[in-house]
Amino acid sequence: MPRGDKSSYTDKQKRKAEHIEEGYEKRGVSEDEAERRAWATVNKESGGGKKSGSGRGKKESHASSRKGGKIGGKAPKKKSTAQKTVAKKKPGPKAGTKKTAVKKKPGPKKGTAKKAASKKTTKKKVARK
Repeated sequence: MPRGDKSSYTDKQKRKAEHIEEGYEKRGVSEDEAERRAWATVNKESGGGKKSGSGRGKKESHASSRKGGKIGGKAPKKKSTAQKTVAKKKPGPKAGTKKTAVKKKPGPKKGTAKKAASKKTTKKKVARK
């Protein structure tokens, strides 16, 4: 059986794919892409083509259809120009969360104090001998 052959699918699966494909085309998806998505949805829900035989069936998951029904056909909300400019600006600190900076006295660089202290002690030891 060549790839893309739909002979192993039931009539119900073929009808379902056709309906899903129509829905995608209504939303502006190209015919080829709509067909590809429709069969992908049918495969995901029913586990591929159904073969005859007792006890070979599996339950269908309708999660994909439920998701598509919830979000399908909805156009994204358009923002006004005022909302767009507000969204572009970076948000400032929240009220009451601003931390006060503690000023530190400038001191020697890290690691230099230890080196200087160790040199002094070695000099003292050398001087005592």
